Amino acid sequence: MARYKGALCRLCRREGEKLFLKGSRCYTDKCAIEKRKYAPGQHGQKRGKLSDYGIQLREKQKVRRIYGVMENQFKIYFKKASHMKGVTGEALLQILERRLDNVVYRMGFAVNRREARQIVTHGHFLVNGRTVNMPSYLLRPGDIVEIKEASRQIQSISDSLSIAEHKGFPEWIEMDIQNLKGKFVRIPSREEIQLPVQEQLIVERYSK
Repeated sequence: MARYKGALCRLCRREGEKLFLKGSRCYTDKCAIEKRKYAPGQHGQKRGKLSDYGIQLREKQKVRRIYGVMENQFKIYFKKASHMKGVTGEALLQILERRLDNVVYRMGFAVNRREARQIVTHGHFLVNGRTVNMPSYLLRPGDIVEIKEASRQIQSISDSLSIAEHKGFPEWIEMDIQNLKGKFVRIPSREEIQLPVQEQLIVERYSK
């Protein structure tokens, strides 16, 4: 299974803004982009103005990195979104939000999507009573996600839930913290997907 194995803070610096890839660290002074607000690499401080193509490319890369999706899989998601009713850019983000690793993160079982991907891959979760270890599994409204009985003592999951409970959960998710389970109630609207992205630029990028 292909995945990015490099430094996460480097990705935020390349996009020029926080992508919140490292959980709580991103909210502290230790965040790399707070110290070095320029792109990584030898010529990071000298990069000039982006072209229209460059702006569209950076927006696509930003969304890919937020959700931890590789290029080929992202193209598949875009093609699927382009055949759906409604606005293609919004449909693309909705598909990405339906990924199991993202929903596990939104439910507070992990501090970031990378950690959510890891614990899903290790087989710690049930979807509608069945083990699912594919981070890319797309949930449907009404699906129940819960931690396996044998995995309920994992300290990192408990710590993440405590933080998430304090921050609150999205309205399109119902949480039963006591029983360590959550329900994917419905597909979120664009307004509920609070990400600093301009998905229309991605549509323009792939429409050429």
